[in-house]
Amino acid sequence: MYCINCGVRLADTEKTCPLCGTEVYHPTLKQGEATPLYPTDRLPKIKANSKAVNGLLIILFCIPVLICLLADMHADGRLDWFGYAAGGIVVGYVALALPRWFKKPNPVIFVPCSFAATALYVLYIDLATGGGWFLSFALPVLGGLCLIASTVVTLVHYLHRGRLYIFGGGVIALGALTLLVEFLLHTAFGVAFVGWSFYPLAVLALLGGGLIFLGINSSARAAMERKFFF
Repeated sequence: MYCINCGVRLADTEKTCPLCGTEVYHPTLKQGEATPLYPTDRLPKIKANSKAVNGLLIILFCIPVLICLLADMHADGRLDWFGYAAGGIVVGYVALALPRWFKKPNPVIFVPCSFAATALYVLYIDLATGGGWFLSFALPVLGGLCLIASTVVTLVHYLHRGRLYIFGGGVIALGALTLLVEFLLHTAFGVAFVGWSFYPLAVLALLGGGLIFLGINSSARAAMERKFFF
């Protein structure tokens, strides 16, 4: 007896096809008791061709690069803005597509790699424009963001408990980073230090403190879970 949908051979006692789930029907065959031909507790796993997917992603990222190159050359016969567009696309590929080349990508490694690619891209912009602000502003800000993100990702990846404490501390650290941003704007570009960074600092400190409080107080955490269904 064979499945009418996928054609696989079936035992006489099969009620449904173990591969596609189609109900077995044979009008002239009375089903009795027999040993199934295939295991009933598992189905074959269809594995995607990762190399083909990664190759397709490379093509998808190369298409906008080529379009930007032709568009920039077509305008005045020279490259003006192509480097900015291509650099942004490369950063996107490193952050989104590059981890797919590994069977078990470790975010502890790829998060700093993404920030390193972003820092190189920002350095290129600084050198191309002659701004001179990379070391005095962009690098400290990106370094602070990388440190916070890498710390949170590392703790979440290797620790299986205390995520509310981890995320709460990360949010508070982001608030403290706003103070650094305003200070660097003052020292690097001469922008007046008016204290606007204290407002996001206060909001993020309250939010992070709330997450830490939920991590400490189990009854409050249970009440929030019931209220928001998570």
